[in-house]
Amino acid sequence: MPETLVTRVYKVYGMSCANCARAIERSVSRLESVEHAEVNFANETLQVEYDPTGFSLQSLRDRISKAGFEIGWTQSSFKLKGMSCSNCASAVERLLKRKFPDLLEVEVQFATEQLAITYPEGMNPEQEVVSALQAAGYEALSQNQDHDQVERKRESQDQKHKLTLGLAFSIPLFIMSMGRDFGVFGEWSHAAWVNLLFLALATPVQFYTGLDFLNGALKSLRNGVANMDVLVAMGSSVAYGYSIVVLLGFLDGHVYFETSAAIITLIKVGKLLESQAKGRTSEAIKSLMGLQSKMAHIERGGDVIAVPIEQVRRGDVVRVRPGESIPVDGLVLEGQSSVDESLLTGESMPIVKQTGDEVIGATLNGEGMLRIEAQKIGRETALAQIIRLVEMAQGSKAPIQALADRVSTYFVPFVLVVAIGAFLAWWMTGFGLTTALVRLVAVLVIACPCALGLATPTAIVVGMGRGALQGILFRNSSSLEIAQHLDGVVLDKTGTLTWGKPTLTNVIPKNGSETELLQLAAAVEQGSEHPLAKAVVLEAKTRQIETMALSNFQAVPGLGVRGQVNGSAILLGSPRFLTGEGIELESVSQSIEDLEREQKTVMVLSCDGEVKGLLGLADTLKPTSKEAVSQLKARGLKVCMITGDNRQTAEAIAREVGIADVISEVLPEDKAAEIAKLQQDGLKVAMVGDGINDAPALAQADVGIAIGTGADVAMETAGVTLVGGKLSGIVDAIDLSRTTMRFIRQNLFWAFFYNVILIPIAAGALFLVPGAPWFLRELHPIAAAAAMAFSSITVVLNSLRLKTAAIHLPSGK
Repeated sequence: MPETLVTRVYKVYGMSCANCARAIERSVSRLESVEHAEVNFANETLQVEYDPTGFSLQSLRDRISKAGFEIGWTQSSFKLKGMSCSNCASAVERLLKRKFPDLLEVEVQFATEQLAITYPEGMNPEQEVVSALQAAGYEALSQNQDHDQVERKRESQDQKHKLTLGLAFSIPLFIMSMGRDFGVFGEWSHAAWVNLLFLALATPVQFYTGLDFLNGALKSLRNGVANMDVLVAMGSSVAYGYSIVVLLGFLDGHVYFETSAAIITLIKVGKLLESQAKGRTSEAIKSLMGLQSKMAHIERGGDVIAVPIEQVRRGDVVRVRPGESIPVDGLVLEGQSSVDESLLTGESMPIVKQTGDEVIGATLNGEGMLRIEAQKIGRETALAQIIRLVEMAQGSKAPIQALADRVSTYFVPFVLVVAIGAFLAWWMTGFGLTTALVRLVAVLVIACPCALGLATPTAIVVGMGRGALQGILFRNSSSLEIAQHLDGVVLDKTGTLTWGKPTLTNVIPKNGSETELLQLAAAVEQGSEHPLAKAVVLEAKTRQIETMALSNFQAVPGLGVRGQVNGSAILLGSPRFLTGEGIELESVSQSIEDLEREQKTVMVLSCDGEVKGLLGLADTLKPTSKEAVSQLKARGLKVCMITGDNRQTAEAIAREVGIADVISEVLPEDKAAEIAKLQQDGLKVAMVGDGINDAPALAQADVGIAIGTGADVAMETAGVTLVGGKLSGIVDAIDLSRTTMRFIRQNLFWAFFYNVILIPIAAGALFLVPGAPWFLRELHPIAAAAAMAFSSITVVLNSLRLKTAAIHLPSGK
């Protein structure tokens, strides 16, 4: 296997059921450079894992096209300035083809200053293309429109035209046919010309409205696979062909033109409703994409100008006014404001941002003005990473889908056997050719592989989309499924239960006030980059304590700092540091012992040789830690804490959050072995860590959960990433997994139940059952078509309930 594989997600159009998806998978997997291919029928995506050295997009496109489907491509156009001759046009084409191998076509027109690029849907390379051209000395202005929406609108209009014609011809055909059967129209309805009229009304429906089914059936059979289109095409064509034979006088009996037309029209209605419902399953991705800013205000040449987001370059200074969306990931250069990150991280409270803080693109600026240095643009931004992770996760297959896939593979051949068997049974037992054909058609059109194919992926897409909007990112469907079966959760202490950085917890003045002590400490620490110093300075800023001037600053590594503040000699550091400098600490020794007993770092401050007070610092618990641990235990999960700290410190933290099982004094490289021990005891375990030092343990666990920072969400070793870093997200992730899998089981039950019950009924199994309702004993193909259309819609609508269903399940699995 190659050392470096690339994974991409592409849109594929033309699939009518899950069997089409498997046909594409088999076809694409035959490409030599492709290691793995997965198709999600619900959101029409193909996920390909391939070796980039031998991979060709054109080969992929040709392979999919040969199978009878189309890969989704988008074209973007730009106004390109800065070309001086036709050689510039050629240079631009070579540049873009070299830097962006995923581009299928690049075309530059020197005369009209136009650039057009063609690329797979969902790739969105515009910003990178603009930046690359700017670096090469050209200026590109995007003239793009949403081609995906344009394509979908065109497809929707085509389907609506076909459906409109189907309804216009099928409704009068059905009314006249039923009226003739019940004698409503008198003797004239039995005239020979009436059958010709029925033929005239049915033919456009059969060959125009039903064209997609006919084409789909041919493609399917050509690929050696039988799909839903085969069943619909056979059912309607048998009814239509039989009626032609009767019309030509080769057989005596009733014509069934209304049956063929009604089957096609009803199923077309169902497919249109299903398509619209399926479109709603991916609304979460659309919502995330909608967060992307379209414009940014950047400083150029002393002015502030508004430019399209594609023209922002790394290093640009962006101004964000109060109430505006932050356009890019970056660093605050100037200003202070509260930023609402809830749409990306799930954190409900705005976060105060000031000079030196990182901000995430697509979050909402509050009341202050910020100057930001752009650090990540385009596909590098946190939002772009989130969208890419969610798209790939939604396109992956959960293990539970394997059952539905195996059933769907043999489903259509099984239905064909049942239909032919029913036909032969009814014909050979003396009920006549017409009755036998009616049974055959009913079986063909009531069978629904689509419901089976949609049961799992629609729920996966909705569930993962809901999670993404709450800051919970599942890397793949397997993680989503396994999370429901967890027995235990192992929590890393530093950065997970705690903030992972020191916080000033105690300010104890010996004489004077807390404010005076903290003011002196912050003044001398402003010259240091040590984490303890930063904690002291941050607390002073939070309390809005005025900064004092510092001179003659000196840091003593591992001990403390010294400097001059307002002419006074200040020492701040460990008790050992001050004792070594000749400072008497007897008067504060008891306070030092008390702080050390609480596992806190003690700093002593002296002014001109006199002790002014003590500072206590510690890595404090996150506010949500205790509640999250309580909720995990309420769900029947064994909760453990793992840390490299000594036993005494670890147990003190564990007691505070309510954890009884503590694994302490463990080196980062040994954490994975501790997870393995728990697994050997038969537990399915989730490991929760910061995704850096904990990477081996995250990979070892049944489900790795990375506490993300919002600015770096691509945690490759973790199955789940919590973007906001809130520990309550672990509970939400497990609850979401359990709820999503519950909906999947519901979908699969109804899909199997529908087919197991209704296929025998359509075959006539209840005909000889005394007391069975007449409409079930004589299930008409038209009723069968309506039931078939309804089944897929039911599954999709049930999945859509996941968007608003309660996911918090206090106990059980």
